[in-house]
Amino acid sequence: MNSQFKQSISDISEIDWNEVIRNKKETNPKTVNSGPEVWNKRAPSFADHAGKTFYPDSFIKIMNPDPTWTVLDMGCGGGTLAIPMAERVSHITAVDFSEKMLEILNTEAEKRGIKNISTIHASWEENWSDSGIGIYDVAIASRSLAVDDIEAALSKLNNAAKKKVIISTVVGDGPFDRKMLEAVGRERSAGVDYIYFYNLLYQMGIPANINLITEERNNTFGSIKEALESVRWMFQEMTPDEENRLEKYLSEHLVETEAGLTLNYRKHSTWAVIWWDK
Repeated sequence: MNSQFKQSISDISEIDWNEVIRNKKETNPKTVNSGPEVWNKRAPSFADHAGKTFYPDSFIKIMNPDPTWTVLDMGCGGGTLAIPMAERVSHITAVDFSEKMLEILNTEAEKRGIKNISTIHASWEENWSDSGIGIYDVAIASRSLAVDDIEAALSKLNNAAKKKVIISTVVGDGPFDRKMLEAVGRERSAGVDYIYFYNLLYQMGIPANINLITEERNNTFGSIKEALESVRWMFQEMTPDEENRLEKYLSEHLVETEAGLTLNYRKHSTWAVIWWDK
């Protein structure tokens, strides 16, 4: 074992993992524009798909809710977790920076007669006290920690919980389709996945637990145009040539089924659910 390798091992505890995450995001090519205007546009299709996977049930099973709990769902989306969780807890405060997502959540809750969900339009970066985000028994952030300062976000979440905190993030490629990206000519280099979050939590003095959820993503579409719009989130500012390549790829790999058009190969996504008791 050379001296440089020994040095790297002895210094690992001194790594600023928050800065590592920030630098990795800055140096890697961006494929997703995650501003609220993008999520407002994506909201209907995203909320519809997210609610049809077994991810919500798997997450809630790991969470093991108590009927007396009050829950903060930060980055709640269209209610992927809040809606099915509502009957298992006392109250949920669902927060998102996308007004359209909150509109979808409120509409679905009203349709189902759910009375114990309240919503707040706010972001990770805002002052949570000013936004009306208080203290809860449990705070969760499901696939929503897309911020520059992860340590600040985790601290806010941790401070908002009295009993437990639960987050989830990608393992490896997560929901990205590497074949599709390569067909368009985009590179998918290794991004920030769960191990960075876990190391940062350890550095923050939080020993966390990890459970993995693997889901098969086999979406169906009514047309190639619908498929194109559905996968557009993976690409930022496509050129006309890239759009033509993507449409050609979809034309070659979408096949007819009874449910509609679907890709002729299986795509799996793995998520890490990271949680700790207060």
